[in-house]
Amino acid sequence: MDVGGNGGGLPVNNKQRAMIPNKSRGEFTRNPRKDSEGLSESPDLEFEYADTDKWAAELSELYSYTEGPEFALNRKCFEEEFRAHAHSKKWTELDEDQHRAHAMRLLDNLEVIAREKRLKVARAILYMAQGTFAECGSEAEVQHWMRYNIFLLLDVGTFTALVELLNMEIDNSAACSSAVRKPAISLADSTDLRVLLNIMYLMVETIQQDDLADKPEWKIIRETFRAELGSPLYNNEPISVMLFGMVTKFCSGHAPHFPMKKVLLLLWKSILFTLGGFEQLQSIKVHKREELGLPPLPEDCIRVIRSMRAASPPASASDLIEQQQKRARREHKALIKQDNMDAFNEKDPYKADDSRDDEEDSDDNDNSIEAETFPLERDEVMPPPIPHPPSERMSFPKGLPWAPKVREKDIENFLESSRSKFIGYTLGSDTDTIVGLPRPIHESIKTLKQHKYISIAEMQIAKEEEFQKTPLSVGEEEVEMCATELLYQGILPSLPQYMIALLKILLAAAPTSKAKTDSINILADVLPEEMPTTVLQSMKLGVDVNRHKEIIVKAISAVLLLLLKHFKLNHIYQFEYMAQHLVFANCIPLILKFFNQNIMSYITAKNSISVLDFPYCVVHELPELTAESLEAGDNNQFCWRNLFSCINLLRILNKLTKWKHSRTMMLVVFKSAPILKRALKVKQAMMQLYVLKLLKVQTKYLGRQWRKSNMKTMSAIYQKVRHRLNDDWAYGNDLDARPWDFQAEECALRANIERFNSRRYDKTHNNPDFLPVDNCLQSVLGQRVDLPEDFQMNYDLWLEREVFSKPISWEELLQ
Repeated sequence: MDVGGNGGGLPVNNKQRAMIPNKSRGEFTRNPRKDSEGLSESPDLEFEYADTDKWAAELSELYSYTEGPEFALNRKCFEEEFRAHAHSKKWTELDEDQHRAHAMRLLDNLEVIAREKRLKVARAILYMAQGTFAECGSEAEVQHWMRYNIFLLLDVGTFTALVELLNMEIDNSAACSSAVRKPAISLADSTDLRVLLNIMYLMVETIQQDDLADKPEWKIIRETFRAELGSPLYNNEPISVMLFGMVTKFCSGHAPHFPMKKVLLLLWKSILFTLGGFEQLQSIKVHKREELGLPPLPEDCIRVIRSMRAASPPASASDLIEQQQKRARREHKALIKQDNMDAFNEKDPYKADDSRDDEEDSDDNDNSIEAETFPLERDEVMPPPIPHPPSERMSFPKGLPWAPKVREKDIENFLESSRSKFIGYTLGSDTDTIVGLPRPIHESIKTLKQHKYISIAEMQIAKEEEFQKTPLSVGEEEVEMCATELLYQGILPSLPQYMIALLKILLAAAPTSKAKTDSINILADVLPEEMPTTVLQSMKLGVDVNRHKEIIVKAISAVLLLLLKHFKLNHIYQFEYMAQHLVFANCIPLILKFFNQNIMSYITAKNSISVLDFPYCVVHELPELTAESLEAGDNNQFCWRNLFSCINLLRILNKLTKWKHSRTMMLVVFKSAPILKRALKVKQAMMQLYVLKLLKVQTKYLGRQWRKSNMKTMSAIYQKVRHRLNDDWAYGNDLDARPWDFQAEECALRANIERFNSRRYDKTHNNPDFLPVDNCLQSVLGQRVDLPEDFQMNYDLWLEREVFSKPISWEELLQ
């Protein structure tokens, strides 16, 4: 796949048409546990989505297992420095003043010229940031001393010194040219960079953790550090912009030795700390709506999603054969077929509580999804059916999770079609005049207006149009210089390159990617100098490499999602600019390619060796590793980081395609429906919700046969996804089923984005007609004008030519 290629046309070649290999058409390993009916039964995944995993997990993912021996090396460097200054006591026994004095001494030594000496001091500081673990007896104690030492290091000014050293290493042309010439790059090539990035990551990750037991002065230090990280204090740019620069330099091939996993992790945590996570996003959204005078949100999205239950996973092919045999044995029983209008009602009330017995026969049964029962159906014993007309028999489920929404545009469209149908005239965007329309239409409009939702984006678009139309009367725009705005201004000049670079790395880290000669090497900071010689070492390195790739996917997916969400709140055209460049760089087919694998095996992958994870490995005696223990892995039900990555990628795909007809059609063209439906096998409510959203937007284009054979999926969409009141998503008779022109839609959007960026950020090309003019003679003549040297030398000639030799008609001048 060409990431960063010309996404404008996106031709669909045969390879993309046949995107789904045979092995992924449903041949998944079955769960050995079965219920009484012989159907596979997997429990709900006890996964709680959050900004990050537990602190210990986030710390351990910074290090690859190949770096294990360096923990002892860091300790040795620290103890040499410590003993050199006649400290007979342990670090944990000293008082605060002695701690500060030693930290200051280390910081001074960090500025020496000799590289080896500087690296030793950096390792000693890293050992402090790692919690001086040799003097601790438990993981909790390590984390306590980490927090104490890191606040101390930050207070004495270590972070500023580290940024300067990192800049020096980035610009180290000797290291870059040496790495470019090497046939194989290993850990040894990035030692200096890794030590610096490790300290910086530990500082950002530890300080962003909010602890109620923190001292008041620590809380002040924390807020100051947050503000400094997000402002152009270091190197005249936010720290994230510097890290983005490292990513593009790595992808361009000029610095293949950069430890990309650590760079991406630090980039993610810096953005998360400076801009805020999902809870902060929700509170910013509420605050912005209040400022704009918009009604409050109908519900708290985070709470609704957390309270959702997962739908049952689809039955496998062998289960369906068993099911058909059971049906054949029960043919003598009276079966009552439900009316088509009642299609969402998944259970037959006359059967036992077996949610699988009425599985529709489907040519794609492996991918269908079992919807959960409604509260109404679970407990009531319903009377025998009375043949009523369909309109009277409809029974809607109670308590749908989301309040329905209607856009202003939807109300306008509804009124336009009603007026042209009943009266024969239209009134444009007038949504108040309902004269001459029948009473049921009045009721419909009233219901639509009750659920009208105006988004922040709509307000921002309207305001931007006003700025473009009447720049003089509207005046200068007041832009709040928040962390998001500063970051956008920092990455704006090179944003397309940053997006392409991130997607290139994501493609290289995806499990579905094949190793190609032209793809970038993302394993520079995991491969040892000497390759493994035993089976055990090879297995350990295999686990390490897979884990390394998973962590990279996790970091990139989190970075992209955070940026999209923050930019969308800050200004819709900032979001659209980033989203469009992701689309042009083929992000949509890339994410679909990522999901075109056995997603259950990816989510339950066991690519970790818990006894080698920090801080466990530095506190406990390590047991002897065997091939059997490596193969068995841990006992976790699922891999947190992989499920987190999958949900993030689905959310990014939703953000890119929402309300964009041409991008939705790309989902259809790339045959995303079977790929997405396989992802419904994961029994986790949040992941299923975002898959169902993506299926909902393309349902009307998939044809009647697809809808007919996937009624379970349709039902799950009805239950779990928000309703738009007059959106006939389940039918194909929409006006949007028109031919789509990708180029025209994207070009119109691009023009709006460029006008916005030019008006707000490009001060050099302002329209001269709109610039203020100084009409005061005194101030104009009083201005100092620097004249060029050649003009001054030839001043007499200029006077003769331009003044004395030209006749002046004073009468005309005075008129």
